[in-house]
Amino acid sequence: MDIKVVAYFLGRIAQAEGLIFLVPLAVSLWYVESSRLPLFATALLSAAAGTALRRAGKEPGERLTLREGIAITGGGWLLATFLGMLPYLLGGYLGYLDGVFESISGFTGTGATVVEDIEALPQGVLLWRSLTHWLGGLGIIVIFIALLPATGQGAITMYNAESSAQGSERVLPRLKDLTSVLFRIYVVLTGAAFLAFFACGMSALDAVNHAMSTIGTGGFSTYNASAAHFGSPAIELWMSLFMFISGGSFGLYYRVYKKGPQVLWRNSEFKAYLGIVGGAVLLIAANLFYRGLYNVPDALRFALFQATSLSTTGFVSADYELWPGFSKGILLLLMLTGGCVGSTAAGLKIARILVLFRMVRTIVLEKLHPRVTTPVRINGASVDEATLHRTAVFFFLYVLSIAFFAVLMTADNIKTFDAIGISVTTVGCIGPAFGIAGATENYAGLSDFTKGILCFAMLLGRLEFFTLLVMLYPSFWRSKKNW
Repeated sequence: MDIKVVAYFLGRIAQAEGLIFLVPLAVSLWYVESSRLPLFATALLSAAAGTALRRAGKEPGERLTLREGIAITGGGWLLATFLGMLPYLLGGYLGYLDGVFESISGFTGTGATVVEDIEALPQGVLLWRSLTHWLGGLGIIVIFIALLPATGQGAITMYNAESSAQGSERVLPRLKDLTSVLFRIYVVLTGAAFLAFFACGMSALDAVNHAMSTIGTGGFSTYNASAAHFGSPAIELWMSLFMFISGGSFGLYYRVYKKGPQVLWRNSEFKAYLGIVGGAVLLIAANLFYRGLYNVPDALRFALFQATSLSTTGFVSADYELWPGFSKGILLLLMLTGGCVGSTAAGLKIARILVLFRMVRTIVLEKLHPRVTTPVRINGASVDEATLHRTAVFFFLYVLSIAFFAVLMTADNIKTFDAIGISVTTVGCIGPAFGIAGATENYAGLSDFTKGILCFAMLLGRLEFFTLLVMLYPSFWRSKKNW
């Protein structure tokens, strides 16, 4: 691995982030806010750091090695989150650890906040919070490849090391074309969400913030009460629609654009996604109505919003902590499932769950008929052994990580159920949990120890384990020419 090549690419990422800081800076200047200087200083520091790294580094040759691609992806995320916390720190809005937590939560699309009074933050800082969701939602590396020229063959290595990108269907042969298409879909959906929210009565800035948070499946709001602040069924309906869309595969949407809507009904993952969310909405609504909490329209309204939201985004329109245990149990299952592969959503992903269920079915059939070989099929095609192996390993790591972080939190005197909920929502990058970090609470009251391990949990879940775990191996940093 040539560390100078890694430094060169990290420099380009830092410079790009420095330019992006000019957007919230412009808003802060327009409103003559106290955040002008912190945002300006952060933009300068990002540009300076990027320039220094590029000068210290060197452009790659024909292609990157595997280790260089992994180091650029992992290092790019760490660098972006570090620079992203500077406005919070320099403006005095948050301390160092809280600033890091807020930045990581933003970029990973978790939406867990340590800000106790969100409405006290300047508009420029609020816009930056939402921008972190938008940048991290599609993926820092995907946007980097889509917008910046001359990333070359090494782009494939970086693309494969970033979790959200891996599952995107290769609907186009050239990676540059694919990332450009994904980015255009991302921008169009964001624009459509903005127009819908604005038409429903949000201010222009609120509409921009919530559009970026929604399409990036993040969940940061500009209000302490989240989406409940608006109290608008129309806004909640549009947010539910766009949260659901954002949980679907962007590659699949491109195929729909090229070949028509019939593509949706031939896709096993999308049908399962629709069935899971739709079934959850009906079950929760029936439970809420049966228990006398809401009438039928309101039960459907709140069930739809929270089912689509807690599948990855994390907005809140009602205090689901007051709901019956059955409804909360379904919400917990939705937190575990996440969205589709190739979406901005995190979690286990629907495709992996389908593969796991069909693996179980195959094993049962082989027990019944030992001489018959039954392949695991998705969308009519057999799933190869390597994919089955990776899916099983990923599921093991996912469950193990949730248990591991939950146990660590119980050592910090957090109740077991609360610890499990927080672990599920941070590893799955969802945000709101239950109990001390529930619908009407935040993460500000947690200890520094717990905040620190949750920072790692969010990054681990967003990069889907392997990129960060590989970088923790000492042998990764030793000189080897074969990879």
